Amino acid sequence: MNRNEKVANQIKELAAQFLERESDKTSLITVTSCTASPDLKRATIFITVFPTAKEVGALNFIKRKLGELRELLKKNMLIKIIPFLDVKIDQGEKNRQKIDELLRNS
Repeated sequence: MNRNEKVANQIKELAAQFLERESDKTSLITVTSCTASPDLKRATIFITVFPTAKEVGALNFIKRKLGELRELLKKNMLIKIIPFLDVKIDQGEKNRQKIDELLRNS
């Protein structure tokens, strides 16, 4: 595993812990993956939200909390530059769930 993957994995783990602690529990927010740019200056956290009707609210909530999450990363990660964070809905996971649902109903 290269350094980029290690950093992305660590961000994923810390983001999952942070969201579990900070979310209001009206929806289930799952961190599915994280990618980091080659220079480690940017990272994108991918999430799924259940129920899907709460996606927009969950995304806005997380975007408001990114500053706090970045502070948590500064305290817990042993790297000089903490990446700027972005968050997106994991469309691949969403598509997989849709396929599972269609297969169950056929």
